[in-house]
Amino acid sequence: MRKTTAVLGLLLCAAAAWAQFSYQKPSKEILDVLHAPAPPQVIVSPTRDAMLLMDWLRYPPISQLAQPMLRLAGNRINPNTNGPHNPRFFTAFTIKRLPEGTEIKIPLPPGARLSPPEWSPDGKQLAFTNTLAAGIELWVADIPTGKARRLAGISINAADDDGFRWMPDSRTLLVRMIPSGRGKPPAAPTVPTGPNIQESYGKGAPVWTFQDLLRNPHDESLYEYYFTAQLALVDSLTGKIEPLGKPGIFQTALPSPDGKLFLIARVHRPYSYLYPDRNFPKELEIWDRQGRLVHKLASLPLADSVPTDGVPTGPRHYGWRPSEPATLVWVEALDDGDPRKKVPHRDRVLMLKAPFKDAPVELVRTEHRAMSLTWGERDGLLLVTDYERERRWVRTLLLNADQPAKAPRLLWSRDLRDRYKDPGSPVLRTLPNGYRVLHQHQDYIFLSGAGASPQGERPFLDRFDLTTGKSERLFRSAADCYESVVALLEESGARVLTRRESPSEPPNYYLRTLTGGTQTPVPLTAFRDPTPQLRGIRKQLVTYKRSDGVQLSFTLYLPPGYKEGTRLPTIVWAYPLEYNDPATAGQVAGSPQRFTVLLGASHLFLLLAGYAILDNAAMPVVGDFRTVNDTYVEQIVSSAKAAIDKAVELGVTDPERVGVGGHSYGAFMTANLLAHSDLFRAGVARSGAYNRTLTPFGFQSERRTFWEAPDLYIKVSPFAHAHKINEPLLLIHGEADNNAGTFPIQSERMYQAIRGNGGQVRLVMLPHESHGYAARESIEHVLWEMIRWFDQYVKNAPRRSAP
Repeated sequence: MRKTTAVLGLLLCAAAAWAQFSYQKPSKEILDVLHAPAPPQVIVSPTRDAMLLMDWLRYPPISQLAQPMLRLAGNRINPNTNGPHNPRFFTAFTIKRLPEGTEIKIPLPPGARLSPPEWSPDGKQLAFTNTLAAGIELWVADIPTGKARRLAGISINAADDDGFRWMPDSRTLLVRMIPSGRGKPPAAPTVPTGPNIQESYGKGAPVWTFQDLLRNPHDESLYEYYFTAQLALVDSLTGKIEPLGKPGIFQTALPSPDGKLFLIARVHRPYSYLYPDRNFPKELEIWDRQGRLVHKLASLPLADSVPTDGVPTGPRHYGWRPSEPATLVWVEALDDGDPRKKVPHRDRVLMLKAPFKDAPVELVRTEHRAMSLTWGERDGLLLVTDYERERRWVRTLLLNADQPAKAPRLLWSRDLRDRYKDPGSPVLRTLPNGYRVLHQHQDYIFLSGAGASPQGERPFLDRFDLTTGKSERLFRSAADCYESVVALLEESGARVLTRRESPSEPPNYYLRTLTGGTQTPVPLTAFRDPTPQLRGIRKQLVTYKRSDGVQLSFTLYLPPGYKEGTRLPTIVWAYPLEYNDPATAGQVAGSPQRFTVLLGASHLFLLLAGYAILDNAAMPVVGDFRTVNDTYVEQIVSSAKAAIDKAVELGVTDPERVGVGGHSYGAFMTANLLAHSDLFRAGVARSGAYNRTLTPFGFQSERRTFWEAPDLYIKVSPFAHAHKINEPLLLIHGEADNNAGTFPIQSERMYQAIRGNGGQVRLVMLPHESHGYAARESIEHVLWEMIRWFDQYVKNAPRRSAP
């Protein structure tokens, strides 16, 4: 009897240690904010005479995430719909005409679950899908009338793509359809036919920790079944369907600017169990409108030996030159894709005109890795951006594709992390053929940027002279608000659409005239404050220095009703970043003039529980890119101490009641801070990785392997120091985390390590959730967990005894 009682006691203890609870909810005050109405999202028409207001489902129910899911070759699909698993849906569309502001609501079926829409190039139609329980429909809406209609006879295959795109004629849609007569999906074998085997033949091939890969022949069959699509041309007015070529697995299907040819990337076997499908073998082909092969650009093999930080050999960044009828452009590596090779040039950009009989023309060779190509609408204008990984350095070159013998001109060169010197991003416009190009006016292009400065961000619009290389500032946000340019409404940039917000003013859209002196902006929307109870929140940008002199900053948030001089329980929330230069590491990010919005599982909800928040507290890790993480632990501890000391100096923080938290790499930071310091009373670590031996071929910006730097991997792995964590740690993780490196086992093993060493730890695994948490029930529960944890171990923590 005693033995039975003892066994029963052990079982009850085990049940108490690991049990499934029902979803919990935070306070009504927090729920009211969490579920406040979401303002619509906005996109502007390519002709800039209308914008679309899109209502959306912010937090889907857990039942949506619990829908069937297949994980195939790095993708997650819902087999019931043959589309993505848990996509974001819109629920209603409203057309607002510019500049008059009149509105037309598009009538749609009840319970519509709409995809992000795509404007026709002429701005007269919208195309979008509607997801049903057992498939995906294609719809088109007429902009002048607002009427929408379903295109009959089309079952969209959206497994690897939106499933549709407009052709250059603004009437025809290129569609990916489920092949007719496909039949039922392949059934899983009831009895194995043999073991699943992988083999390597002695060739080194470092592998990143990819998720959702193929595992066996049945997975291969499922991949082919769900990803095979029939391309078709669909007349949006008559509904006529013209099949294009034979069914296949298409990663790219891109019409030429004249609409006569198609650039096709067609995947084929052999597949891989170690890499996602973007690495699978593929044929790069040019088809005509009858689906016939016109030209083969390349046969790309399985990319299973790409060096760390490298690129595959053969064409990449392939596409059409927007301003010509049918001219191919692509990038090729000159260093076998290996960044460790010493070569004068890493890449070259090539161009080949239809009918593709001549040799490709080399436009430019880049000293560093080519990252992007941005075309102008005329004059052969092309911007090529390359990146040097050693210095994290980015450059932009200007060249004339019509004069390839002419040397390119360097426009901008800077540290990628140097936000103060960011010239801004080129403003684009849509050509009548649907392709996006630089917005050119005479000899100018336009640049729009965040305008980072030591005082915070002040967005701007510049006009850049391509001849002189000089910029003229056309607009800069006022210091008491945050206003950014959304679109240019005239070729000259004289009129613009902006989005403006301030700490007391919700984001709204305005029409601004930038010529003729200061003009009062004309409001186009009047979205109301959905959470006026948050306006009592105070925030300010705070700067300070680390002990080694590195400049740091955080945004200080104080709860509604805060009384000056009161010392509050405080949470430090951060995400470390690596830098080469201490001056860049100390740059200020963000703006105190943004409208405060609390969304999702945000740590800022702790403000409503009476906490001060040191948000986005700078945690720079500064040093040579090859060895920067050698002092990772020392630097984050020093940064955390500096942040706390500053908050205490400001009189807002009780040094005896400080907690720390972070998500992903911020969770990794949190566990390390608890293991290597006694600055905090408790921590919350969400969706993190804690054992770096499970990411042995590198992590974040670390490119040494475990076998090259085993001591480093152990030093920075909080799992290896779990016995030192003597503060309570709450671990939260999605059971379906799809992020490379943050497998759920990371949190499960970290929990076991701390528990086994006698530490205080709680593990919360969220069913069906990925790296970020989406379902309404999950978000509510995460907020409940965080507030409860910090209330118990930070806010109400007893005073620590003197050492």
